[in-house]
Amino acid sequence: MDLTARLLRAMTDPAPEDEGFRPSPSDLARLSDEDVGALLPAAYGVGRNAPAFVSTSVRFAVEDEGRERQPRYTPEACERMFRALVDGLPARKWADLTLGAGALLRCTGPWPDVAGPARALVAFLLDAGRTDQPLALLAIAGAGGDRALRAAAGRLRATRTGPIALDEIDAVAGLAPEHAVLLSDTDHDHSFTSPPPLPDVWERVAEIPGWAGYARRTLETAAGRARAIQSGELPFRADKAFTPDEAAALGRAARVALSRDEPWLPALFDGLLPDISVAPTQAKSLPSQALLYEIVRAAQDFPTPELVTAIREVRRTVRHAGVPKQLDRMLKKADAGLAERTAVALRVPDPGDLRRDVGGYTAAVTVAVAGKAELTFEKDGTALKGVPAPVRRDHKDELKELRDLAKRVGAQLATLARALEGGFTADASHPFGRWRDTLLRHSIAGPAVRDLIWEIEAAPGEWRAVLPAAGGLPDAPDDAPVRLWHPIRSAPDEVRAWRDLLMERRIRQPFKQAFREIYLLTPAEEETRTYSNRFAAHLVHYRRMFALFRARGWTSALLGPWDGGGSDDAARTLAAGEWRVRFSHVLADWAGDREIAGTNRVRFDRRTGGAWRDAPLADVPPLVFSEAMRDVDLFVGVASIAADPLWEDGEAHDYWVREWHADPGESARTRRDALERILPRTRIADRCALDDRHLVVRGELRTYKIHLGSANIVMEPDGVFLCIVPERRAPGAAVFLPFEDERLSLVLSKAFLLAADDTITDESILTQIKRGA
Repeated sequence: MDLTARLLRAMTDPAPEDEGFRPSPSDLARLSDEDVGALLPAAYGVGRNAPAFVSTSVRFAVEDEGRERQPRYTPEACERMFRALVDGLPARKWADLTLGAGALLRCTGPWPDVAGPARALVAFLLDAGRTDQPLALLAIAGAGGDRALRAAAGRLRATRTGPIALDEIDAVAGLAPEHAVLLSDTDHDHSFTSPPPLPDVWERVAEIPGWAGYARRTLETAAGRARAIQSGELPFRADKAFTPDEAAALGRAARVALSRDEPWLPALFDGLLPDISVAPTQAKSLPSQALLYEIVRAAQDFPTPELVTAIREVRRTVRHAGVPKQLDRMLKKADAGLAERTAVALRVPDPGDLRRDVGGYTAAVTVAVAGKAELTFEKDGTALKGVPAPVRRDHKDELKELRDLAKRVGAQLATLARALEGGFTADASHPFGRWRDTLLRHSIAGPAVRDLIWEIEAAPGEWRAVLPAAGGLPDAPDDAPVRLWHPIRSAPDEVRAWRDLLMERRIRQPFKQAFREIYLLTPAEEETRTYSNRFAAHLVHYRRMFALFRARGWTSALLGPWDGGGSDDAARTLAAGEWRVRFSHVLADWAGDREIAGTNRVRFDRRTGGAWRDAPLADVPPLVFSEAMRDVDLFVGVASIAADPLWEDGEAHDYWVREWHADPGESARTRRDALERILPRTRIADRCALDDRHLVVRGELRTYKIHLGSANIVMEPDGVFLCIVPERRAPGAAVFLPFEDERLSLVLSKAFLLAADDTITDESILTQIKRGA
């Protein structure tokens, strides 16, 4: 008996040998998508009150598989799904209509005649007052005929609130059945057993005849209402500008328009977002917090540079205290998604005039070191320090406008930098002519782009690396591909040459590129094959690591002392959605303010047929593997208790000491490489030396070893730890750093302090130094 037949028997007519049977993940992986579609109706039919002889463990395994896959239903399986939905009504008092609509959508042949079951489902749910799956209800009602559709649409019109939501009901009710079924796949909020939405569902919805026009009209209606509230034509009530049903409908309309990258959208959002985010009065509340968050969620699915920049501008101006923090969290995912949309990621909005005359002075918004925007002033061609007093005194409104412009430019540059860096794993390339004209020559993007290393394909498979800031560009055809250079694709000598050039020209890149860490597959990982233990068995400050997950675009459930809160896999999608990395971690200690997690394995999944499947590490593209492991190294390196100079706690302290003596990781080796170039240019060069793990500093009182990974210190000759609480200050105005790295700055600031230890006045430090000197 094959696996599919046995699973079907275990859920419908189990034999004695099926008792306790539960398929393994490898068993389930052998099932085809059509096998899963054949099994799901039986799994749904088991129900909550299944007899003891029916295998609920098999049911849960099949349903879990269905939630991860894109099952395919034969017409016969589709018909069985509808029968299962109807048969389950008496026991469940409900039916998962999204599962039924999804079966029709994924049917491999002509739809079976499901009009009878569809009418029965609609009648039962309307009698029970269950309309919590409105799009699926309309789709199933459409399959049941005109009478069922009119009844469902009428009930929804009576229960939904707001004219925009009612217009959506009418629009959906007017769709052809196959289009209504497709649209229902965009709303899985109240479905617990249906498969994930089709990967291209929004793009397909946008192609429904007339639907893009409907989306535009809906969004313009919302923008008009929000403007009327700001002008006083409509009354302002906190968070009442749009009903929850309207916000949901507008979110769907926004996704349709964003998936098409409609040219009229930037102007619409530039007006709509501020109008729903700031009250027309001095109140701190918003006209519609619900719609603001819904649009940001749409931006997470289909980000554009203009929308992400507009959200950052709202984040700056909103008065509600809790909104900026929520927007910061949501923007992390939008930034990561923007990098995957290579067709739009490099588009930079035009900021307008960046130079203006103000009170006899010339003000300019310029792009300074590392792609940061600055507001500068000059008089008769001479640069000034700070804002001239007459400008502050007599031109307050113009100064505020200029500062706002600098912040907008800064937000645009931040969006561009995140999109460029995030695009590494997608291996994005762009036509040379478009890249040159729209980025390199752009008034604000140009300076940041020129400080990055690029590769131009001179011949098929032959890439030439260039740094525009250090020597211009070669002639190349407009259609020649251009991509960001990555050190993993280059020989060590070339990487060293680029690093030397950055130091020589004092070029600080917008993000770490030439000094970027690379992570190659190790023999141990070839041996374990499907997982890596490279970053396992570390103890970390959990909240710090959780914040880093969010900052780097990873998703993870919060751990804590509650049911199911003991472990989780943080995950990030890479390479335009083709790969996923997972990082396991567990709750290790939770007492008072101490929240400690333990790290575990790193695994990779590949998207196959719309579902994630475990992949051997050797199959992961080297650049994808390197970028994923770089994130995990960041999580462990920053959050590890080994980087906490104040940590003292029994067994955990043993871990702290173990990490001091451990071999340096890639990030520590990169810091060492940077220090080899930085130190000779400093006044403490003759007092410093580097070994594999430490920067050794010779002071007047003692000699010190600063760990390159944690920045912790031991004193020679007795190896006693020296505790110095870090201060957030630069290592010295004259020290040039080729990239931003808080740990590198900390190592250098401690080195400068300890090289002149005879001038230290802090008694807490002096006492430790003199104790064994």
